[in-house]
Amino acid sequence: MRALLLCIALLCAGVGAARASTPAASGVASWYGEEHRGKLMANGRPFDPEKLTAASWFYRLGTEVCVTRATAAGPVCSVLVTITDRGPAHELVRSGRIIDLSHAAFKRLAPPGSGLVAVTVQPVSKRCQAPPAESTNGTTRKLAP
Repeated sequence: MRALLLCIALLCAGVGAARASTPAASGVASWYGEEHRGKLMANGRPFDPEKLTAASWFYRLGTEVCVTRATAAGPVCSVLVTITDRGPAHELVRSGRIIDLSHAAFKRLAPPGSGLVAVTVQPVSKRCQAPPAESTNGTTRKLAP
C-alpha cells in the first residue's frame, strides 16, 4: 500500500512538472459559437460561446492558457482562456490549427469575420506572478509590440 501511494505521489509530481514546462506553441486559432451553444463539451458542461473557453488537443482539460495574437496588423493583444473541450478537427490540426476559441475569446483578438488568426498559446503557470493579459472579468489589456 505504501509503495502504491509513493508511485501515485511521484506520478502526480511528474505530471505537474511536465505541465509547467510545456513550451509555447504557435499556429492558427479559429472560433466556434452559437451552433454549439448548450452542447456538452469534453469537460461535461454545456458550451456557452460568451465564456472565455477553448478547445485543444494539446492541453489537459481545465488548463488555463494565454492566447496571444501573433500578427503585425495591429496592437498585440492576449486573452486568458480555460481549456474545456477537445478540438479542432484532426485534419485541421494537421494543417496548422492549434486551438478553437469561444466566440467571446476570439473577438478579443480579432473581428470574428476574419475567421482565423495567427496566435501563440502558452500555458499559464500557477506560480506566475504577473497578471494575465486577459482576465475572466472581461477586461482586455493591450501589450506593447
